[in-house]
Amino acid sequence: MSSMFDRKQMIKRYKLIAYAMIVVGLAILGKVVYIATVERSYWMDVAKLLTKDSVDVKPVRGNILSCDGRLMAGSLPEYRLFVDFKAGGDDNEERDSLWDTKIDSLSMGLHEIFPEMSAAEFKENLEKGRAKGSRHWPVWKKRVNYSVYSEVKQLPIFNTSANAGGFHVEKFNARKRPFGSLAKRTIGDLFGGKDTARFGLELSYDSILRGKNGIIRRQKVRNEYIGISIQDPVNGADIVTTIDVDMQDLAERSLINELKEVNGNVGVAMVMEVKTGDIKAIVNMTKCADGEYYEIKNSAVSDLLEPGSVFKTASLMVALDDGVVDTTYKVDTGSGIWDMYGAKMRDHNWHRGGYQVLTLPQVLEYSSNIGVSRIIDKYYGKNPEKFVNGLTRVGIREDLKLPIVGYAPPRIRMPKKNKHGQYVNWSKTALPWMSIGYETQVPPISTLTFYNAIANNGTMVRPRFVKQVVKDGQVIKEFPTEIIKQRICKEKTLREIQTILEHVVSQGLGKKAGSQSFKVAGKTGTAQISKGVSGYKSGTVSYLLSFVGYFPADNPRYSCIVCIQKTGLPASSGFSALVFHNIAEGIMAQSLKLDVSDARDSLSVLTPDVKNGDLLAADYVLRHLGIQTNKNWSGSYTDGNPIWGTTRRNRSDVILSRTRSYASNVVPDVRGMGARDAVFALESRGVKVILNGRGKVKHQSLAPGQRIKKGEICSLQLDL
Repeated sequence: MSSMFDRKQMIKRYKLIAYAMIVVGLAILGKVVYIATVERSYWMDVAKLLTKDSVDVKPVRGNILSCDGRLMAGSLPEYRLFVDFKAGGDDNEERDSLWDTKIDSLSMGLHEIFPEMSAAEFKENLEKGRAKGSRHWPVWKKRVNYSVYSEVKQLPIFNTSANAGGFHVEKFNARKRPFGSLAKRTIGDLFGGKDTARFGLELSYDSILRGKNGIIRRQKVRNEYIGISIQDPVNGADIVTTIDVDMQDLAERSLINELKEVNGNVGVAMVMEVKTGDIKAIVNMTKCADGEYYEIKNSAVSDLLEPGSVFKTASLMVALDDGVVDTTYKVDTGSGIWDMYGAKMRDHNWHRGGYQVLTLPQVLEYSSNIGVSRIIDKYYGKNPEKFVNGLTRVGIREDLKLPIVGYAPPRIRMPKKNKHGQYVNWSKTALPWMSIGYETQVPPISTLTFYNAIANNGTMVRPRFVKQVVKDGQVIKEFPTEIIKQRICKEKTLREIQTILEHVVSQGLGKKAGSQSFKVAGKTGTAQISKGVSGYKSGTVSYLLSFVGYFPADNPRYSCIVCIQKTGLPASSGFSALVFHNIAEGIMAQSLKLDVSDARDSLSVLTPDVKNGDLLAADYVLRHLGIQTNKNWSGSYTDGNPIWGTTRRNRSDVILSRTRSYASNVVPDVRGMGARDAVFALESRGVKVILNGRGKVKHQSLAPGQRIKKGEICSLQLDL
């Protein structure tokens, strides 16, 4: 064994290997030191020739569309303009020479595109960046659109390659809204500098709209960048909202007009489609320092205010559904003031002696505080938990879980007892005041959802803001209508409440919301707004004026709520009811289909008129058309020829005889005429006409006999 494995020989071999490894290691170390010292500058130059970095590529953000596919928010490219004063290397004589000779003409060109800065200021700014050797010096302080970017790119220096002139840009996807501020708070917005969502649907559906970033690896070879795509960006998908642009515009104009009329502070208007829960319009207006109204806050979903009398419907629904009262029940409201455990409950007409005895339907029709609070206190005073559970059952306490940042669910407290059986968050006055809409906090959208359920035969659906997600024209996700409660109350209770709400509008306090063309059902509401620890009446009293209902009442299509916050008197829910009326009338008019016979003018003459020309030829034509003629002269002349007419009087003569007392340069009296005749009389004098309604002219905006001015417009109001 010892002869086969010579230990001394093996040790010698290991030593040789170890010495060899040490020599190689020292050689490598020496080479590293040599490269790091002697050849350092050479290898630094090589590093400049081959540079790799990864750059994120932003995707195109998805669009937000209206219910009929119209663009409400979309992305357009915008650019920030920069200069790299070290393009092509530190010692680029060609670049420096170009700047020396062209900087004046460049500055003048920039001034022509951006007149806010002079050519001298542009030159000073560019020279400052050049002196610093900046690689990312801003040419202009703001983003510009593609058109401006294209103009700047044609200027001297900037029209050369990026390596020669150093001009480069940062591209952003700017968010544009073709309809301006329409539904701005709900649609949402982005932080401009970061392209990140701020609020509204932009924020709620950001993950869908944003898409996914791509990655490009940029490799610099001989001062040229080559982009190698590692991962392509995934553009965002589009979302189709439930907003109807026409309804939104109508609701916004109606609300702003009334806010200006009554000097309101805040206004909310919402329209919901009854069957689907689709929010067709949502308006949130706040009066700002300049006296104008803007969408500052989404008050429709976030304002937790005491709703006032619109809450009474839920209170009486609970009592009717529990069977403690029926529609024949009568309650004494006295002279309009009633003592409630030491506190005074008042009806709105207390100074006129009150309502005395009312039936239950009349309590709601006349919005009697005393009537509602006495009923609820009598049957639930000893068991307030049962009443609050009833409010939960009818859906007014429901958390709607809306996909809108800032949404606040209703706050209606449940009575609680301690271990001794004493209420810890309740007083004897809590229930009476809760029953009429105080000591509760309900956002407008929750109130609307409750009334929408009444219109929808007792089925409560969740408000819907987005219907679909669309990508490349294909629907990739649907958001179906969600049912929150199949039934909010018994069938009998529902029919009784529906009838009462119709009577509120037809014969109660909600008459201003009604229409002569279709039935409307709803409820008025007036509430004082609490100022926290200061109470309700510190300083000038503020009010919440509401109307909520649905139309047409016999076959509901839409529900709507209007809320106006204002300071001081007068304070009437009629202000909100009038806005509701205008919105409802406008929406129904959009879908109105008239019979073709409605277009017929009541004064139209169907027999053709013959004035000038060959009488024999005219007679021949009329007879072959089966029209009987009368060859008697009328005794009038036009351009030297007698007027010869048919058996019916010439229609133009009728008009001219009505207006003959007016010269051709004054406004004729067209009241009582049909639309066609009135238009003929006015437009023959160069007056443009706008028609409103149908039938005969009842009113004209230009007074008869006044001198006509060039381009003047006359508005005619017609009625049957």
